[in-house]
Amino acid sequence: MIPEATAAAASRSSGQNKNCRDEANTSEAVSHSEDSGNENRQKSARRRKRVHEGSENVKCKSPKASCSGARRAGRGHGKQKHVEAVTLFEVITMGRSAMQAVIDDWIEAYVTDRDSSLLDLISFFIQCSGCKGVVTAEMCQSKEDSEVMSKMVEELDEAAGLQYKKFLAFPWILTVTWPMDTDSVEYPLVQSGAYGRWFHSEFCDFVSVLVAQCQHSIIFDGYLMNTLISLLAELSDSYVRAFRHTCTLAAVKLLSSLVGVALSLSVGIENSQKLYEVQKTKTMRPKSAQQLEKIQKKITELQEKRAEIESMMDIIFKGVFLKRYRDVLPEIRCICMEELGLWMKLYSSVFLNDSYLKYMGWMMHDKIPDVRLKCVLGLQGLYGDPLFLPKLDLFTSRFKDRMVSMTLDKDSEVAVQTMKLLVLISNTSDDALTPEDYKHLLQFVYSSQRPLATTAGELLFSRLLNASDTQDGMNEEEVCKQQTFARLKALLQFYQESEMHSHVVYLVDSLWDCGGALLKDWPSLTSALLQDSSSCSAGFTPAEQAVLVEILVASVRQASEGPVLAGRSGAKKVMNAREKKIQTDDCLKLTEHLVTVLPKLLSKFSGSSDILASLMRIPQHFLPECPQAENTQAVSGLLTEIEAVSDFHSGPALLEAASRAMLSLCSEEAAWCSLARAARDSLVQRWADKLTALLGDSLKDDSFSADEEKIREILATLRKLKAFYNCHDLSQWRLFDLLSPLLSVKSSLEGAPPEVLLEVLQCLSFSMLWSLSTSSETLTCRERSVAQRLQLRLFCERSHHCLSHSDLSARQQAFLGVCDVLTAHSYQLHVWDPTSFGPLLYTPSPKLQRALLTFVCMHVFVGSDCDSQSRVSENSQVERLEDLHKRRNLLAAYCKLIIHGVLEMSMAAEVFTYYMKYYNDFGDIIKETMYRTRQMDKIESARTLVLCLQQLFIRLKQEQESGGRPQPGVQTFTSIKELARRFALTFGDLVKFRECVVLIHSEFSSKLLRPDKKAVFSYLQKHTAEHIINLREECWQPLIYYRASLLAIAEGEDAVSYVSSDRKGNPPNRSPFSKQKREGKTAQNDVLTFTSCFRGILFLFSGSKSPCLFSPVDSKVSKIRKPSYSPSHQERAADTDPFSVPLEPPPRRLHMEGSVLSISNEPDDGTVEVEV
Repeated sequence: MIPEATAAAASRSSGQNKNCRDEANTSEAVSHSEDSGNENRQKSARRRKRVHEGSENVKCKSPKASCSGARRAGRGHGKQKHVEAVTLFEVITMGRSAMQAVIDDWIEAYVTDRDSSLLDLISFFIQCSGCKGVVTAEMCQSKEDSEVMSKMVEELDEAAGLQYKKFLAFPWILTVTWPMDTDSVEYPLVQSGAYGRWFHSEFCDFVSVLVAQCQHSIIFDGYLMNTLISLLAELSDSYVRAFRHTCTLAAVKLLSSLVGVALSLSVGIENSQKLYEVQKTKTMRPKSAQQLEKIQKKITELQEKRAEIESMMDIIFKGVFLKRYRDVLPEIRCICMEELGLWMKLYSSVFLNDSYLKYMGWMMHDKIPDVRLKCVLGLQGLYGDPLFLPKLDLFTSRFKDRMVSMTLDKDSEVAVQTMKLLVLISNTSDDALTPEDYKHLLQFVYSSQRPLATTAGELLFSRLLNASDTQDGMNEEEVCKQQTFARLKALLQFYQESEMHSHVVYLVDSLWDCGGALLKDWPSLTSALLQDSSSCSAGFTPAEQAVLVEILVASVRQASEGPVLAGRSGAKKVMNAREKKIQTDDCLKLTEHLVTVLPKLLSKFSGSSDILASLMRIPQHFLPECPQAENTQAVSGLLTEIEAVSDFHSGPALLEAASRAMLSLCSEEAAWCSLARAARDSLVQRWADKLTALLGDSLKDDSFSADEEKIREILATLRKLKAFYNCHDLSQWRLFDLLSPLLSVKSSLEGAPPEVLLEVLQCLSFSMLWSLSTSSETLTCRERSVAQRLQLRLFCERSHHCLSHSDLSARQQAFLGVCDVLTAHSYQLHVWDPTSFGPLLYTPSPKLQRALLTFVCMHVFVGSDCDSQSRVSENSQVERLEDLHKRRNLLAAYCKLIIHGVLEMSMAAEVFTYYMKYYNDFGDIIKETMYRTRQMDKIESARTLVLCLQQLFIRLKQEQESGGRPQPGVQTFTSIKELARRFALTFGDLVKFRECVVLIHSEFSSKLLRPDKKAVFSYLQKHTAEHIINLREECWQPLIYYRASLLAIAEGEDAVSYVSSDRKGNPPNRSPFSKQKREGKTAQNDVLTFTSCFRGILFLFSGSKSPCLFSPVDSKVSKIRKPSYSPSHQERAADTDPFSVPLEPPPRRLHMEGSVLSISNEPDDGTVEVEV
């Protein structure tokens, strides 16, 4: 609510209130300043006595109560004592019944003293606008007085901090005074939460109740409505948003209430006219003539009242609506459009014409979605009534294109409601939409938004699929079959013309709600597929049958799984009990029918692998508890057909579908489980025997030799075994021992072809994964655990050998197989029950670890980010995306090894170096890896980030020292700094990651908390001599700056000032921070600065009592000249203490030991080795 008015306003009103009893001076004032709404919401619903005379203020609750209220309270004091005051604003909080009672009291007071009561009503609207200022009123004798009209202003008094609005609400000139910060305060209509919505509803109810209670009395006195309309029109034109919004809402709701009054008057006129006609038919008598005259007089009176009401509505429309329907505030525009639609629907005789409809059409172009939505919803109410259609023809022809284009609206709700509107127009008018419009609209059945797609599906079903064309002399069954086939023909034609050949599931989902009966008619669908296309003129062509199979499979999936589809949002994810019951019944029906019919379909389409792959997906949706399961003959026939198809075809998609179908049939819940498992075992046994025979002839003396025909047979058998090994545990056939010798051939010339090797690697990885996943069941003794570990070691060693194969696909599959198997092994170690036998610990060899990291760097991070975008620019976009997808899979597989603890966390440092360079392609994977590693070990994760920056710096330094051409893998100093900044942003909460930030404070000193800055500064002071600061050598200036930054930030000052103060005695040309950036020296100076910063790291990490010592694990970054362990502080001081710097230090060179930069007097051979 708006704050209290200032003393100036109060004194201004008090001077006017002194003459409130003098009616000749015509000065009335009302001041409502207390906010009684919130207070009354907490009161109990006590019974309030109705006031006999006077207004609502019988007993004043504030010294600022209105003088009119005080006068009325004085008049009623003798008759009513202890009556609690109820203002009109307070009644908002009391509900509709109390609202009617208080408004009745106000009407009684208005009849007695209309000026005072009307001022109370005016004050009510001011209070509802959130204003707690002062309202003053003075009488006006004439509307035409030019001097009076010149005073109608809205001005500011900046000295007093007040705003004034003076306007004419005849017969008064009202002045409202309120604070200047009105727009910065929330008024009731815009308050968030339930209160704002509740106030909006109650405020609208008050206006409607007020008009309803006054419609038979004072509404026609020519005084109340004139003043009220003038008030609302003036305040709705204010530049103050609170007044404009509240009073616009009140005005349009007042017009809506007047529409109700006009309708009731129209009903009265119609009834009276009927009564007049009845009386005219009676025998002419003197009494009848008098009654006719009386009825005619009543009709005339009602018509005059209706004309007066319509005049009021016209004044409100022109005075408020025409000014506010294009208001800058979207809420006001929404209010106007919503009420306009209501007026045209309720009072069509006045409002439903082109002069009012044009505003709806214009506002459909509004930039705010809510305004467009209100227009569309209003038009839905008009087009839904057939009686209104003749009046909408011109509007439809004028704005039809706009409505069609709004189906592409960026707001999904606007698009959906527009589509519903167009469905109404299509159903009511055949020629309103052109064929081009239908072609555009029907494509929305493939939309990613399910509500929009299902609405377009309704249009498709009503337009194309709901037509019935039957011939005479046909029975009911034949008629139904003919109609079904005709609808299927139309659906197939639409699908083929739309050229969306991979979106059948989306088409079925769009039609499911309106055309479910057609799509769930599985007997008709299968009969259409089984009939011979040549025997009947109405048959389906092979192309149509292929699409019809996709529709059948999609309908089966929809009935079994529901409307949730990948890539389509807006579906209902939780089903109620009724929907679950329908789903179960549908699954039962499709299982009973398709168990017997599916073998016939597989037999008919046995020559088409694509159709067979689609049909093979149907058994996955069978209901295991089907009564048809007892029909073993039907199940046996289905299994026989699946075996025949799997034996004959070797396509990957078909074999995968057959494997999953067999997996569903072999489920323990299914009644046909034993039959299915026996059929599967027989099939796999045949393949294993065949492969054994083929390899026995081809693999001899560690060399592979076979002709093309035998290679094709081996390849086909391997693909079948691989497809089934992916879903079924085939360990009992010992395929690992059969296939592993193919990987032992060292020479690629003597080994198996790449395509055979690829299938072998996949089969072996599946074998290891099944062995690990069933460890709890198969590992019953230690010998089996040892054998499993030996098998795992053998697989990793031979896959390691394949990482250097000449074929790219073989290398990638070997990498993925090793990563998957090692990740599964780590998972089994974590979930293993120690009380039983389980997998033994296996750690990959260092050579394999380095090989995996090298593989990632060479095959994932290929070129720069921009190069990766243009590397396959000459190829199609699909190929580029497929290549990126493969590389993302490789990186994700490697990161899983780090997250699951297979590799040391320091092995992620090399991957982190590419975070910024390949952010668009792999940024999400690398960032998630950082997050997971930080959850595992915060300290070790921070060390890995430091190691990452060190590696980048070493490469940059080595390149600068070599003086050669820039290497593509070396990042610039600016990019290293940006990478460090991005690393700092990933920490987030500094309190949570305090230890991490302290560990790497040399790079992230600005992230340190104030106590940590002081601790680090104290440690730095303890281990550095003061004379180092006095040295003016260029190499020590970054350390000086680092010290100053800690001290300055700890004390809340600028670090540069400390550097300047430390160097006041220096000549200006010696300052390393002077602006000497010449071409050719910028990169060298940056490297020097960064080198010196790492010397700061050395000072902080070399002491034995540092806040957080840095000792990375297994990070070999340089040649080891000293023991790898960290010596004690005393030993280091006795040998060579880098912190005990003499007055004239000898020349020193920068080295790396472990992962820490150090200063050493040892001679430097100029080499720095970096081992990744």
